[in-house]
Amino acid sequence: MASKPADFSTGQNNPSLRIVLIGGRELKGSKSSTGNFILGESVFDNSKRTAQSVVRQRHVLGRQVTVVDTPGWWWHFTRKDTPKLDQLEIQNSVHLCPPGPDAFLLVIPFDIYLSQICKTSFKEHLKFFGAEVYRHTIVLLTSEVPCPDKNVEFKIKTSSTLQWILQMCGDRKHVLNINNKEDSMQVLKLFEKIEAMVSHNRETPYTVDAAHGNAIRETIRTLSERASERVNKVEKQRKKLKALIEGGKAPPPHLRLVLIGAQWAARSSAGNTILGRNAFCVNDHSKRTMRGEIVSGMVQGRRLTVVDSPGWLYNNSLQDSNEMDKLEIEDSMYLCPPGPHAVLLVIVLATAINTSYQNTVREHVSLFTDDIWKHTLVLFTRGDWLGVKTVEERIESEKGLQWLVNKCGNRYHVLNNMDHSNKRQVKELLDKIEEMVAGNDVPHYEVDQGRAAQIEKERDAAKKKAKRLKKMTERQSRMLKELFEGEKQPMNDIRVVLVGRKGSGKSAAGNLMLFNEVFETDFTTVWFKKYKGKTATCVKQQGNFDGVKITVVEAPGWYIDMTTPDWLQNELLHSVSMCAPGPHAFLLVVPISKAFTERDYKAFVELLMPFTEKAWRHCMVLFTWGDWLNECHIEEYIASEGKALQWLVGKCGNRYHVLSECQFGDPAPVKGLLQKILNMVTQNKGCFSTEEKQRKFSILRRQTKQPMLTEEEWNKREQMLVDRMLKALAKEPEEPMAQAVTMAHSIDDLYIPSMSGDAPSEYRSTTEFRKERAHNNVAEWLKRRMKHSDTTSGIGTISSFGTNLERLEEHSLKDDPQTASPAFPEKEIVVTSHAGVFLNAPDVKRRNSC
Repeated sequence: MASKPADFSTGQNNPSLRIVLIGGRELKGSKSSTGNFILGESVFDNSKRTAQSVVRQRHVLGRQVTVVDTPGWWWHFTRKDTPKLDQLEIQNSVHLCPPGPDAFLLVIPFDIYLSQICKTSFKEHLKFFGAEVYRHTIVLLTSEVPCPDKNVEFKIKTSSTLQWILQMCGDRKHVLNINNKEDSMQVLKLFEKIEAMVSHNRETPYTVDAAHGNAIRETIRTLSERASERVNKVEKQRKKLKALIEGGKAPPPHLRLVLIGAQWAARSSAGNTILGRNAFCVNDHSKRTMRGEIVSGMVQGRRLTVVDSPGWLYNNSLQDSNEMDKLEIEDSMYLCPPGPHAVLLVIVLATAINTSYQNTVREHVSLFTDDIWKHTLVLFTRGDWLGVKTVEERIESEKGLQWLVNKCGNRYHVLNNMDHSNKRQVKELLDKIEEMVAGNDVPHYEVDQGRAAQIEKERDAAKKKAKRLKKMTERQSRMLKELFEGEKQPMNDIRVVLVGRKGSGKSAAGNLMLFNEVFETDFTTVWFKKYKGKTATCVKQQGNFDGVKITVVEAPGWYIDMTTPDWLQNELLHSVSMCAPGPHAFLLVVPISKAFTERDYKAFVELLMPFTEKAWRHCMVLFTWGDWLNECHIEEYIASEGKALQWLVGKCGNRYHVLSECQFGDPAPVKGLLQKILNMVTQNKGCFSTEEKQRKFSILRRQTKQPMLTEEEWNKREQMLVDRMLKALAKEPEEPMAQAVTMAHSIDDLYIPSMSGDAPSEYRSTTEFRKERAHNNVAEWLKRRMKHSDTTSGIGTISSFGTNLERLEEHSLKDDPQTASPAFPEKEIVVTSHAGVFLNAPDVKRRNSC
């Protein structure tokens, strides 16, 4: 298919093609492999990441072909999250094939899943080439196996993002089986498509600005010079510190290290690389480090103790991190008393270290005293991302990174956690740590043991509150089942309204409920954007779950730093009319990965205020980012987060549920949520409606001669419910039958019992989604349930069923002037609010582990 390289100096008149390969970062079906396939030779190195744009030329099928390979971006990253060095190299690509490329090939592996988040990424990264880039782009679907036309059509039909990309590129596409190198017709057809596009664009060829290219090259050259200066400075600094060691300032025989950094920065992997073994869990993508973990060992003749700490969410400010995470991050520093010799601030090289990231690091490090910077070294992970670039060039390219490195006294090191054979990288890291210790007057960071005891006390108090909430909601569930047994009616339509701030996960939750990406999600830093007065509208989508029609209305979100505007209340009012005759549930969406403040609580209260207090009888807290919990129960998060969240849960009658985006397509958590909504509908005797709709409903009921209850009948009904409640309470054990045990998953993962006793479930069978174990007797399930009552929550589980427990005596929430709403719309009965379970919990002395 290919011949010798073309000699461009001989003035050959062969037709020429200039091609630039662009796209996301992939290990298989990459741009480099595609370039090699097109040129017929291994001219691009696909054994490592392409860190700078590279140009290669060959004579192929009677054409002089120039191909430029470019660095890829992460498919779900916005442009500002792509490192500055990569941005420069991507822009420089068009200047490597003057006078400009004939075609851009947007390389997309056929088997990759393109979520809606990728759409934003495409838009922003293609802006590097100007608005005209779409007229000169062909979508190139690469595969390692043959792709029949019907498979391609199905791929396009089922991917709204791919449909959008093709539409923007004039529906130009081509499929390459890059493993079939003998099939030269694939490349010939591609060339013919490129030539047809060039002919169509003859009047408007893609042109480049030579001045812009010169400016980019000058910037790259300047960064290289500054990088050399930094290298020289580091070498001089290390030479002085080595002299101290040689002069008799011996390093400590036992080094204590603490790893801190953002989530997904590869802290645990770095700990394993340092220790030379799999000491910390890194292979389970559904888990994250929730508690400080400590491991010791001998490494290259040195005794080491390494502490891995929980990470904060990328770009989360300290104020936005939840209380449980902040407490655990702070506590990790106290696990190796009297304090660590080195704090390794882990920074991943695969993402930009912009001002936002810099502030995030600075704020979380402020959990400790300023002395910590004297003992901190920046540990770069994903060293493979550098490619042919140096870490010093990367540092000089980003001001946020320069600030962090300078704050740490110009101490830094690079680890490639993928290269386990390179023992030298660990030895050099330990040498740098010992040099840092020698240069400090105090060899280790001194921790406050009094604060350590206080952290232990706070954690134990939160665990006790969580245990009380868990036990109470489980008892509520059983009592309410007894109270309303036999009253549940089959439903073929469920209507919900999602309410929450920007970035809370409303759209993702709606997609989970409908088993389809119908709500547009955008993984951007919306939490940090300033409100600009823009309005938004409700979005309604529908689906079907096992024969039940599901209607989901997503109300517009609000920004964290804004006051709830009037138009937002109007939109929430509009959401009710969009799911006439009214929603069965308002799902108040709260992300577990974020802090929940009093401002958040007040925003919910203000938004629901026009609906009056009765709306709270139809509210449930829907926690998103369930995977952030890992092995912890949702009750621990509620108890740790503070009174604002506890007030919200209390106002919702202790009804809450957990969803995780990684559970997309799993029917179990969705069925659990719908079951709780049905329980709430049964208790409320129907859906939420405004006063006008309620009046019309009453007229309609009289016209259809439906029976109305008299005052005497209501009294009898109340007495009957009380008797049944007392009977249910008599069956409850005074003490739990088993000690609490923390588990990553619960018995709920295996099955979801019917909550209608021996009657069939409203949902029929769900065997088409999952083979479930049949349970015909709820009483038997309850007996087993009590034995496992400590494992009802956590990642992948369904949190405890909670509804308003009706009492005959009034009890208000001590710290909240608003009490829970009555449970019956026809007649008001005073309801006890259980949020008070969190208040004034006694302190405990013993520290428990999770």
